[in-house]
Amino acid sequence: MTSGELADATIVFDLDGTLVDTAPDIMRALNQTMDLEGLPRVKLGPVRALIGQGARGAIKKAAAMNEVSFTAERLDALVSEYTAFYSADIARESKPYPGVLDAMNELAALGAKFSVCTNKRTHLAVQLLETLGIAERFSAIVGADAVTQRKPHPEHYNAAVMRAGGTVRRSLLIGDTVADVGAARAAGVPAIVVRFGYCDGPCETLGADAIIESYSVLAPLCRRLLAARP
Repeated sequence: MTSGELADATIVFDLDGTLVDTAPDIMRALNQTMDLEGLPRVKLGPVRALIGQGARGAIKKAAAMNEVSFTAERLDALVSEYTAFYSADIARESKPYPGVLDAMNELAALGAKFSVCTNKRTHLAVQLLETLGIAERFSAIVGADAVTQRKPHPEHYNAAVMRAGGTVRRSLLIGDTVADVGAARAAGVPAIVVRFGYCDGPCETLGADAIIESYSVLAPLCRRLLAARP
């Protein structure tokens, strides 16, 4: 049995923009998809603001930037094309954020376990983390397709905790968007926002319990927030 101060704690990470900087590879796949429609390519800055709602949302928003919309059938086809483009070279430029693996090591030494709660499809999240060589660090990886209601609905977050063998009461979420904080709030758990992620507005407006500039402060912050839980 795991022992330590956080032996009963589950630390839940969002993936894109929180755990891994995936924007360059998402931009590549998104622009390959835009090419199919003859639409202008999207630059890296705007792409970061399109990521939080998954491939379908990113494609819809990228097209809407040019006042273009798609039928449901065509959007389904474009999502499939995007997925093929993305998975073909999923981690060409994607990397874990600086310090995150060290922070996880600190938390694991205290007994914590980890889960991923992402609006990415589960098989893509698993493929990405396996390609980066860090999938085994997580007790569960739960994508949007693995639940009935995705973030910000609490079902998604709760599933990520429980499938990791944890309890919601002894968990917290680390993310970068309103969907992440919304899921944490709906589940009644603390939320930490990373300022370096893909938030499309000021981080201060999201209502998180804490905002961090660096992963070097994550372990003591998790200890403090979880110690305050009843």
